[in-house]
Order: sequence, then C-alpha cells, then structure tokens
Amino acid sequence: MMPHATRTLVAFAALAVAIGPVAVAAGPVPARIAVFAFELDDFSAGAGIAGDPASDRRYLDEATREALKLIGESGRYVLVDTAPAGDDDVRERTLYRCHGCEAPIALRLGADLSFLGVITRISRTDYAVRFEIRDARTGDLVRLRQSDLRIGADYAWSRGARALIRQGLLDAR
Repeated sequence: MMPHATRTLVAFAALAVAIGPVAVAAGPVPARIAVFAFELDDFSAGAGIAGDPASDRRYLDEATREALKLIGESGRYVLVDTAPAGDDDVRERTLYRCHGCEAPIALRLGADLSFLGVITRISRTDYAVRFEIRDARTGDLVRLRQSDLRIGADYAWSRGARALIRQGLLDAR
C-alpha cells in the first residue's frame, strides 16, 4: 500500500495527464470582430463624374466578401454582424471619413474589434488598399496596413484585399 502523500501525487499526475491535452487544445478565445463593408475613397481627377458607381459597389462588395471569408475562416476571430448597425456612415460607406467612429459602433454590436477596409482610387489605374483594426472599447488603432495596386483595375480590388489581409493580418505575428 502506498503512503497517502504518494497516492495524492500519483492522482495529481494522472489528472494532469488527462486534462493537459484539453487545456493545450483549447487555446486563446477568438476575438469578436465587426467587419464593415469596404469603402471607396476616390480622389482621382474623375471623382464623382467618371466611372460607374454600380460597378464600384460590386467590386467593393467582392472585397468585403473576401475579407469576411478570410477572417471568418482563420479561427482567430468570430465575425459580428454589422447589418443591425443602421448608422448613416455605415449605410453610405463613409466610415473612413470619421477616423475611428466605427469602433463605438462595433462595441454597440458586441464586438471587441472593428475592421474597416478602404480602397483609395488615386487614378483610374492606381489604387491603394488599406485596412484599419481598432479596439472597440478604446478606439485605439490596433493594426493598420496598406498596399498599392499600380496599373491595376477595379476588378483587382478583392485580390488586393485578399493579399493584404493574408500578409498584414493572418500571416503576421
């Protein structure tokens, strides 16, 4: 018969072996993130008079779908639906103008973080793709990444967004 102290030690060791893999497998809790629709900041010479707003909207929607897919499938984040927001800046896709007002909206929706993607049209063939992630509680900028698309076209916005999200968020350590 084992002494009491030895039995206790063996019991603790068995318990550690039994729950150890579960504790390791659990990992960190994914952050809740509100991914707002991609927005267009057009300051090209033809802003407001050239181009097709319906086409722009379609390509922005493709970039948004790509962002939702990548971020949602990463396992690092839980997507928070932004549809209930109802704010004018959300509906009109002008959050990029208010420099952080998306954070309190994300907080109101129950998110820990806000994600705002912006396509900046420099000219008809030059674009910049950026995303901003803010802490929903404080509004502090957590991550900002930007990439340029030269001699590109609007149909490349989703590919630019995909590459930037992969390299600047998901593959970044």
